[in-house]
Amino acid sequence: MNELTAILESIPIDPLTGALAVPIYQTSTYRQEAPGVNKGFDYTRTNNPTRKILEDVIAKLENGKNGLAFASGLAAIDCVVKLLETGDEVLAVDDIYGGAYRLFTTVYNKFGITIKFVDTTNPENVSKAITPKTKLIWLESPTNPLLKISDIQKISEIAKKHNILVCVDNTFASPIFQKPLNLGADIVLHSATKYLGGHTDVLAGLVVTNSDELGEKLKYIQNATGGVLAPFDSWLIIRSIETLKIRVEQHAANAQKVAEFLQTRPEIKKLYYPGLKSHPNYDVCRRQQKLPGSIISFSLKEDTEENAVRFVTSTKIFKLAESLGGAKSLLCNPATMTHKSIPRERRISSGVTDSLIRLSVGLEDAEDQINDLKQALDKLSVTDADKKHTNHELYV
Repeated sequence: MNELTAILESIPIDPLTGALAVPIYQTSTYRQEAPGVNKGFDYTRTNNPTRKILEDVIAKLENGKNGLAFASGLAAIDCVVKLLETGDEVLAVDDIYGGAYRLFTTVYNKFGITIKFVDTTNPENVSKAITPKTKLIWLESPTNPLLKISDIQKISEIAKKHNILVCVDNTFASPIFQKPLNLGADIVLHSATKYLGGHTDVLAGLVVTNSDELGEKLKYIQNATGGVLAPFDSWLIIRSIETLKIRVEQHAANAQKVAEFLQTRPEIKKLYYPGLKSHPNYDVCRRQQKLPGSIISFSLKEDTEENAVRFVTSTKIFKLAESLGGAKSLLCNPATMTHKSIPRERRISSGVTDSLIRLSVGLEDAEDQINDLKQALDKLSVTDADKKHTNHELYV
């Protein structure tokens, strides 16, 4: 069956009315026939018909068995980390999302869960960093914001030898371009606020596993801690999933054109996009992702926060905003926005420089996007000598 057909067929028709759109069950509780005798629902924190449909759909999309929906991506991360105990250690990708960094280092650190940051683009680094305390390997692939690609299959093979769980944040790739569970990961996670929601109008997180044992543990934590997704927000994500494949493919097609334009510009020092052959993880990306996605990052030759601010306030189609993955093109300066919570020294060492710009390439016409970036780049001061040289350094 065609993947788009499979997605549409995975969303059920309401058996009571025949409604093609999933009903929103906006209820907090349910009538029971007798104590403990019900139709599978007793309280919406524990279960809700609209949320359950979303959880079943995302499980199918990721080729998993158990899906869970949360009030935000961070709430989803929180649930996964609560599988751990005091004294456990997490090996995490060094180029980690700022919110995850904050959660790991300032919240769970207080409870005796330690974190070690590793360059996971080389599986050997992961192997060498493992200790008897290591219980979880935390991957983003591609990473936020430097678009590093980790070999999920090789790292999962290493983890299994040591009985360590692997969780992959699949937000940037989406289940259309990458299925980490197929590559050996134990848990896959999404900030559904991004591509799965796709319209910058909902906050949500999703978790999927193909292990019934893990699924039961995560479900228990979800219910016990209560960070569940509301019925209406669940409906918004279900609605958006129907167009997910079409949207992300167009996003990626636009991003490839934008990246190829950006690599010709002398104002750019380093360009990060796994769809370019210059990317050191290009081959790994092609092997485990169908398409490289639609996030592009680059640093400027004049590597200052002031220069970055000049650029991000000069675009018109690309709107200056947090988040990504919506229909409208967005851009941000991670150093002062999404990754501000990471100490500067730590941020710089991981490659997130003061002038780094992150683009979320939207669904507008690619030529319009390119022209917008061109006029903003033209406003940056460059010397005549710079203008004569376009063979700048690409992703290191």
